[in-house]
Amino acid sequence: MSEFDPITDRYDKMVSKSIAFGGQEHEHYTRRKADALVDLATRQLGDPTRLRALDVGCGIGLTDGMLVGRFGELHGVDLARAAVERAAATNPGVEYQSYDGTRLPYDDESFDLAFAICVVHHIAVNERLTFATELRRVVRPGGVVALFEHNPCNPLTRIAVSRCDFDEDAILLGRRRASKLLRASGLESVDQRFIVFLPFERRWSAPLERGLKWLPLGAQYYVAARK
Repeated sequence: MSEFDPITDRYDKMVSKSIAFGGQEHEHYTRRKADALVDLATRQLGDPTRLRALDVGCGIGLTDGMLVGRFGELHGVDLARAAVERAAATNPGVEYQSYDGTRLPYDDESFDLAFAICVVHHIAVNERLTFATELRRVVRPGGVVALFEHNPCNPLTRIAVSRCDFDEDAILLGRRRASKLLRASGLESVDQRFIVFLPFERRWSAPLERGLKWLPLGAQYYVAARK
């Protein structure tokens, strides 16, 4: 049993409680990461509706719910069986599986895109390269692997993590370390940027955030690399 199985029914509320000081619901930040992923896929791989994508560490499928219909084919995998069952019930258009945390249950070169959102900081440091190598294995040549993570340089992010019960043992990693991890797995870096600088969205905020993508103060960041 995964450590996340017992909290499946409370996961969303636990996260929402930890970020309540920002004035937005968990759904708001989940959607922004989903939008950033689709934008990344479009720029690096073309029309997302023609892509086969894999969400590694999908949890209860919150992000997938915002990606259904935006990718040609969407799959999700997680250690927590209870979470996978809930995700499958919530998102019938997504194909889900559970796994043992070692080898992903997919053939080599099965996907155009494999991504993990806020997963790596829960993985033991000495096991992270194995995880990244598995992501590399399941994407096709020319495919992309993307990691989204909390930015430890942002003090508000650190507060949110410290208030989240299931993040008690989390070891955050910065953007450079995440990028180095993907390179160590045999991938070539193609994009990296900080995201979610403001806890709200306005007409003028999107161009501002794109312009600040290099500034290490966003609440989150992503790194992407090509096989």
